[in-house]
Amino acid sequence: MEKFYYDLHLHSCLSPCGDNDMTPNNIVNMALLNGMDIIALTDHNSCRNCRAAVAAGERAGLCVVPGMELCTEEEIHLVCLFPTLEAAEAFDQAVAARRPPVPNRPQIFGDQLVLNEDDQEVGREEFLLLAAASTGLGEAVELARSFGGAAFPAHIDRDSYSILSALGGFPPEITFTAAELSSSGDGQALKSAHPCLQQMILLRDSDAHYLENMPERRQWIQLPEKSAACLVNALNGQLPVFVGCDGEEAVL
Repeated sequence: MEKFYYDLHLHSCLSPCGDNDMTPNNIVNMALLNGMDIIALTDHNSCRNCRAAVAAGERAGLCVVPGMELCTEEEIHLVCLFPTLEAAEAFDQAVAARRPPVPNRPQIFGDQLVLNEDDQEVGREEFLLLAAASTGLGEAVELARSFGGAAFPAHIDRDSYSILSALGGFPPEITFTAAELSSSGDGQALKSAHPCLQQMILLRDSDAHYLENMPERRQWIQLPEKSAACLVNALNGQLPVFVGCDGEEAVL
């Protein structure tokens, strides 16, 4: 088992609220400067910049996991990560069919840029990616898993777009093996209030939309190897895994 520093929740310039400087190469190079080993690109309701980010990562020697931050019909944000680019892009097509055709208004929401591996613009997403998909939480989890992915609720400690703010707890009919805290989330308090979290892998990610919000390495995960497939297997409970933070005791 090796220790890898991670940030599994990052947005590119495809996300309407993402800065246009969040290009695939800028994200990869900033992550390397910050000492990261594994990152995931998780734009709102789309994987269209994952191909460029994965290619930029391969060129620079950084593991980039293709993913998406899906907004369910309950307005819960769900991080979905995939073992391969092909699986992520197939999932993207399934989600695209469930997105409402609300035109984007770039002057209000942002440009939603699609880039290639050299950060050149190759298109723009015309429909607003912030709108909730017509997919409930349980269906969204199963949909991600049907494409070989892992899905976990994002920033559960926040008072908006989180599973706790929307539902007040974790539905017993949906089994999660992981959950995400924001950088300021109180993990111990949440475990006390929601005992099911004690059995989950608790991740901390940046949810960065700007380069300056990408953190230096602190959060780590122990895995047998540095790969998207290994990470997804671990987050699905198929491998033993430890996560922790420099300066703090490791937790299961």
